[in-house]
Amino acid sequence: MEWENQTILVEFFLKGLSDYPRLELLFFALILIMYVVILLGNGTLILISIWDSHLHTPMYFFLGNLSFLDICYTTTSIPSILVSFLSERKTISFSGCAIQMFLGLAMGTTECVLLGMMAFDRYVAICNPLRYPVIMSKDSYVPMAAGSWIIGVINSAVQTAFVVQLPFCGNNVINHLSCEILAIMKLACADISGNKFIMLVATTLFILTPLLLIIISYTLIIVSILKIRSSEGRSKVFSTCSAHLTVVIIFYGTILFMYMKPKSKETLNSEDLDATDKLISLFYGIVTPMMNPLIYSLRNKDVKEAVKHLLRRSMFNK
Repeated sequence: MEWENQTILVEFFLKGLSDYPRLELLFFALILIMYVVILLGNGTLILISIWDSHLHTPMYFFLGNLSFLDICYTTTSIPSILVSFLSERKTISFSGCAIQMFLGLAMGTTECVLLGMMAFDRYVAICNPLRYPVIMSKDSYVPMAAGSWIIGVINSAVQTAFVVQLPFCGNNVINHLSCEILAIMKLACADISGNKFIMLVATTLFILTPLLLIIISYTLIIVSILKIRSSEGRSKVFSTCSAHLTVVIIFYGTILFMYMKPKSKETLNSEDLDATDKLISLFYGIVTPMMNPLIYSLRNKDVKEAVKHLLRRSMFNK
């Protein structure tokens, strides 16, 4: 690989699934189909949240942001992964890798914070319905969404800045499908304990804190729902937050499975990831963005009606 004065790294080699050439074509087709579904599904949700006046509410404003976020998040990595599956040259420039790492980390952090904001929105709507228009006014929910993006960008900028300053003077093979921050940090020929500490603080603040907010919000929501005497009333109220709860379970469930899955002794004793670990990591970033529009479409009557209206409108215009 290319070097400058044996100290400045010019590019990385993304190992990906190069040890499994037969899998590359299979997953190229599969991931391409899923990426198209992500673009179409989330793009449709963005359109209806803008065009349908009935959906001009805080919940659908957050949903539109989530859909746009999912499109951005997947676009930071999937196109380059698809190209690497078909190309013999599986390298990425140092600057290109830094940009991919920054964008992926920013989008991931933003999604965690945004899901926490959406949980708070559902809590206010169900537990304080009379005060909902006041608490979740436009002056509140727009800054909440903007704050999620700002937090994601700041967190990613700080962590990326510390990583790119590390010296890389040895192995430049990233044993991953994309420029994942931990995989890159492992290649540094310096002490990375400071970087790990920053990552731990960021994880606590921007992943675990939103998760705690989600848990508290839904605990209070469940308590409030159980106080409703009629089963029909309980079902109707729960249906207003079931889609978001499903998305949260899939999102955080995949993260927990990915990082808490038992490792083999060979994997524990080395820094290598097997194909299963790489694919779990890849599908974590694909399955949730693909499922989000499907879940909200199937579980939400307003979204269903808006989609039908959009389809009828497009067919009428033709």
